[in-house]
Amino acid sequence: MKITEPIWNKTGMIYKVNNDHPCLLTHASNPLAMHMNDDTYRIFYSGRDKENKSSVSYVDYDIVRGKIIYDHKQPIIQPKDDTFYSHGITIGNHWKHRGDHYIGFMGWQQKPNHHWRGDIGKFNLRTKEVSLLLSFSNEDKISLSYPHIEYIEETAEYEMWYGSTIDWTSVNGEMIHVIKHAVSKDCENWTLNGLAIPYEIGKAQAFSKPTVYKDKKGYKMWYSYRDGAGTPYRIGYANSKDGTNWETKQSNLNISVNSWDDNMVCYPYVFKHKECLYMLYNGNSYGLNGFGIAKGELI
Repeated sequence: MKITEPIWNKTGMIYKVNNDHPCLLTHASNPLAMHMNDDTYRIFYSGRDKENKSSVSYVDYDIVRGKIIYDHKQPIIQPKDDTFYSHGITIGNHWKHRGDHYIGFMGWQQKPNHHWRGDIGKFNLRTKEVSLLLSFSNEDKISLSYPHIEYIEETAEYEMWYGSTIDWTSVNGEMIHVIKHAVSKDCENWTLNGLAIPYEIGKAQAFSKPTVYKDKKGYKMWYSYRDGAGTPYRIGYANSKDGTNWETKQSNLNISVNSWDDNMVCYPYVFKHKECLYMLYNGNSYGLNGFGIAKGELI
């Protein structure tokens, strides 16, 4: 069976930033949907304060009516001094483990006279506990970002795709930040498998926020990427029969004309509701003004 990308039909911006909370003044980046009941989804996002530090909040969205039905307008987790998330929290995806729901995130740090860097953490939605999930290692020596974690029933393992910096700069001045892969039996101790998605200098070399959807045909992945030639973020697509060997291309969800996403599309999150796939994503300026949604027509 051939693995194909759905044809995406944009609905438009569904949430526009309108918040006077000091932690959530701008941006609604990295939208992440969690099913609540019936047609209602809780969409978490990362908003920013006046210092550009990210905190996490959410809205509730009726996906059939296409309407925001609740806006929390308060952070549920925010940066904390002297931690691995002292300068911001930007979210990846969510998963369930031993009865609890977790959100995986990138924790930002900016120490004096050092380059910013990230580690991967998790947030327990029930207990509100925050803990470190993945940090420095011989495999990941510089900085890590946005995890996507899935439980795979066939292997009884958790798989994680995440960002890892190879170098802060390259011959064209753009960073080299790639998507890697890891597996775990307990969602605590991870075997690191190295590079998952191939990169090419000047074509696709700065990746972020993978989102993975698995069905009977295999694995589908979407992600943000920059080419190193000055083009803002675009959304890439890859498919794989085994989750190890990937074929990559640009997604058919691209920029619009004269719209909120006419310069950039980034930070996708793909999920299934009933028999349809949906993609949440950000537009210009990394989600400065809000996020949108697209519905996938399966082919």
